[in-house]
Amino acid sequence: MMDNPSASPVVDGLPVLAVKLLKGVLYQESDPRLWGSLLGLQSQVRDYLSVVGLELILDEAEGYAFLRSRRAPEADDGVADPTPRLVARRQLSFPVSVLLALLRRKLAEADASGGDTRLVLAFEDIVEMVRVFLPPSSNETRVLDQLEAHLGKIVELGFLRRMKPAAGQVGSQPALYEVRRILKAFVDAQWLADFDARLAAYRSQIRGEDESG
Repeated sequence: MMDNPSASPVVDGLPVLAVKLLKGVLYQESDPRLWGSLLGLQSQVRDYLSVVGLELILDEAEGYAFLRSRRAPEADDGVADPTPRLVARRQLSFPVSVLLALLRRKLAEADASGGDTRLVLAFEDIVEMVRVFLPPSSNETRVLDQLEAHLGKIVELGFLRRMKPAAGQVGSQPALYEVRRILKAFVDAQWLADFDARLAAYRSQIRGEDESG
């Protein structure tokens, strides 16, 4: 029987893989060796982490893997499993949620066009993409600072990656962001189906703030 050509030899054991996944997302491009080990041991990793209520989400085609808490089944008396979550849920602000939806839709458009699998956007591109949803303000600098703060949050969440400027172009090259494909696993088709309603609510909120201000 032939070996799986996409998997590298297993070089790291379960503890190493578990610690890496508990720290965050594992990308094939970032650590090919560890990725190869995960492909070779993914069944054992799933069993290993299920003991503490975690589920391995692995997308071999897109090249990423991460952990999420399993949905706890209710007991016969209707009380949910009290096992504490190791992977905490994060409450997102509405502007960050809107940005994530816009980036997810942009990723879908890029995939549909059949172009490069990497989606890289300049800060100016993102500004134009969200300008219609930004509250009216005479202080353009403040609005852009707020947008940068929201993008920083998305970078922290792992859905965007700030790209380093090319050698010799520090200070002259616009800020570039790569949209990480793991965003597809978090913003699903149902979320996008509700996109227009979410944006309509956001527009109403902006109008209300503008009138009250």
